[in-house]
Amino acid sequence: MEEEKKILCVGLVCLDIINVVNKYPEEDTDSRCLSQRWQRGGNASNSCTVLSLLGAPCAFMGSLAAGPVADFIMADFSQHAVDVSAVVWQVQGQTPCACCVVCPSSGSRTVVLYDTNLPDVSADDFSKVNLSQFKWIHWEGRNADEQVKMIQQVVNYNNTLPQQQRITISVEIEKTREPLYQLFSYGDVVFVSKDVARHFGFQTAEAALRGFYSRVKQGAVLICAWAEKGADALGPDGVIVHSDAFPPESLVDTLGAGDTFNAAVIYTLSSDGSLQEALTFGCKVAGRKCGFHGYDGIHDIFKK
Repeated sequence: MEEEKKILCVGLVCLDIINVVNKYPEEDTDSRCLSQRWQRGGNASNSCTVLSLLGAPCAFMGSLAAGPVADFIMADFSQHAVDVSAVVWQVQGQTPCACCVVCPSSGSRTVVLYDTNLPDVSADDFSKVNLSQFKWIHWEGRNADEQVKMIQQVVNYNNTLPQQQRITISVEIEKTREPLYQLFSYGDVVFVSKDVARHFGFQTAEAALRGFYSRVKQGAVLICAWAEKGADALGPDGVIVHSDAFPPESLVDTLGAGDTFNAAVIYTLSSDGSLQEALTFGCKVAGRKCGFHGYDGIHDIFKK
């Protein structure tokens, strides 16, 4: 039997040092946290974790620099059965680290990232990857000029294949950085964040989808999650699809909720689920994830 094809996520992996507090600390004060943990972080890395916990074979591509932080990260990838054969080991720079303050009483998560001098993966790095092992490749928008070249490689590869064997391309545009906006026109599925939507003056997910849809390529699906308001999507038929949010009984940890949503949507669409099913499942998994620390509870609740 042919091995099931994988989902590849390209983007950041970093170390998250997470402090859980009962209230957000005031500046220039000393306070104690309720708990502290190290966790593998980064959008693409988190989405891999969730995909694996849902039962999808997946792989991560991003940069690391050798050292104790990378050792921790690689051990955690291994523990979650994420293929790391495409990781690029950089000779310069340090593995990025993020200090995160999670406050369950307010539902906030505050992140300070030291995005070090570690180079991002390049189109040249990507050209060494064997594309035949993947059915879906997701890019977390970062070094967009290079990522466009990577996507072009996949488009060229797809052009040699019949439609049903082609790799689906998805992109996430999360940060309000001008160079990232070129990615709108390259995804079969495009995730745009609430932050980007509001930056452009849109006050609802539906308004953002209507406003941004002219930027995506023909036939693409555009998706925008809006926290407690749920998520909306718009495809080529021009119909807005909506899912309400599924908040947990008590809010515990919202860190990585967006990465969880993206992964659950990709999981469903890559398994031939409908857009409505994908949106609803994304909101359900992200909502439940906010009710516990980390991600491992997802496996027990949702794995089929």
